[in-house]
Amino acid sequence: MLTLAFVVCAYLLGSVSFAVLMSKAFSLPDPRTYGSQNPGATNVLRSGKKAAAALTLLGDAAKGTVAVLLAQWYAPENYALIAAVSLAVFIGHLFPIFLRFKGGKGVATALGVLLALNVWLGLACLATWLLVALVFRLSSLAALLAAAATPVYAYLFNLPREYLLVATVLSLLLIWRHKGNIQNLIAGKESKIGSKKQS
Repeated sequence: MLTLAFVVCAYLLGSVSFAVLMSKAFSLPDPRTYGSQNPGATNVLRSGKKAAAALTLLGDAAKGTVAVLLAQWYAPENYALIAAVSLAVFIGHLFPIFLRFKGGKGVATALGVLLALNVWLGLACLATWLLVALVFRLSSLAALLAAAATPVYAYLFNLPREYLLVATVLSLLLIWRHKGNIQNLIAGKESKIGSKKQS
């Protein structure tokens, strides 16, 4: 019963959209109404309000970290529970009950989860994202390559098989959520980081 409670609470925490909350706090348009229409930090940045985007990024990452850390504190050796909580908070962000199951793409929340599972795994994925983003200024491309590398890093770091499963599922879901971006990248139409919102 406690396991189910942890998973449900993790999902509900993941369902909290910091993009929407920060947009309201800064009196910005709903991020679902402009740009990529994605309730995430990159799209909030298109509003021109860097502080709102930064707080969105931190909030979305923090909810992933907090959920996993609580599970680890409660049952440090129960890798199955930790894995279930990791996936629940991430899926909550992708399909939030508070936004009619239409959430963000999950990059920041995935990073928060990975940092809590294993700090070196999280840092390796973050470094991959930063390198690609700095070179190409394409958040989606950076997310896709970091996602693809995640299971590889988890395997190289010899993490528990439950953590490897989480890394693999996160990777597949992240790539799936970026299918529209993949089409834009192929067509050369993908917006670069910091580009202004589209009407």
